[in-house]
Amino acid sequence: MCGQEKMSFFTVRFKNNKVILLDQRLLPEKERYLELRTYQEVAKAIEEMAVRGAPLIGICAGFGLALAGLALRKIKDPEKWWKEFEKAFARLAGTRPTAVNLFWAIARMKKKASSLLGISAQQRAIELIKEAEAILKQDLIVNHKIGEYGASLIEDGDLVLTHCNAGALATGGYGTALGVIRSAIAQGKKIKVLSDETRPVCQGARLTCWELTKDKIPVRLICDDMAGWAIKNLGVKKILVGADRIARNGDTANKIGTYSLAVLAKHHKIPFYVCAPLSTIDLSCPSGDKIPVEERKKEEVIKFGGKKIAPKGIGVWNPAFDITPAYLISAIITEKGIVKKPNQAKIKALFR
Repeated sequence: MCGQEKMSFFTVRFKNNKVILLDQRLLPEKERYLELRTYQEVAKAIEEMAVRGAPLIGICAGFGLALAGLALRKIKDPEKWWKEFEKAFARLAGTRPTAVNLFWAIARMKKKASSLLGISAQQRAIELIKEAEAILKQDLIVNHKIGEYGASLIEDGDLVLTHCNAGALATGGYGTALGVIRSAIAQGKKIKVLSDETRPVCQGARLTCWELTKDKIPVRLICDDMAGWAIKNLGVKKILVGADRIARNGDTANKIGTYSLAVLAKHHKIPFYVCAPLSTIDLSCPSGDKIPVEERKKEEVIKFGGKKIAPKGIGVWNPAFDITPAYLISAIITEKGIVKKPNQAKIKALFR
């Protein structure tokens, strides 16, 4: 597999001035693609988790701003155009606070837009589409590089545990953590996967298991609270996860439950690997305690499969992410290489 076109499905495309997006809320029961025509529709899709995964959120934000450019083609005055375009920036930036790729992509599109104010609004829209497409293409290249580097850490016969979904469904295609697994399999290594269900939204059960099954990669599903016992009794050799934001000291925000796995890995003396592109690293953020953690609605916790599973009026705490301190991370796998025992100096060196 060398690109999105080689996958058995795709996550996002820009076609006929529309964003074509796989609606992940319906998986695994139904494979349906949304057709989004405005940046407002893209923002809503991000907020309602029709699309999720830090890299993919960034890609979709880029396409959302491309749609904004299309909508403003009739505005001739650059100053007026810019004021309207800033509304799209603000709307998309307000969708989800933790995934830094969102803000990285918005900043890239904003910089591109500011460089285009000397040309017509029509041509400006064309160039913004090209820039958003470039973000998608870059993500695909980056995922494969992460996969190639990470595969060197995987041995033939390994049983790998993963959490949430850090696969093609979280990116432009191929995946970060699952990209490592795909690359190892492409090298001829026989790999088996355990997937945490990842409550409360069950991205592991619904998404990771779906995409691995689609690509005929052996996977077994476990409940989140089985992880420690599975590591002890099933012989888990490595844990691979993605990331939504990495602070410059290596502290990592990822889907809630990741921190628990890192603690378990430390106790059982197995490697705990974070797989993420450089766009997930936030050098402006000194440590994990400065990363904003999104809290989501209580209904995600008190309902399962549309049915209530908790008593009426129960209090709920529903953080979408947790922070894993750098000292629990064996290595961060990026497109620039593997950072073992990450710290501030090693992470900064990636950007030289």
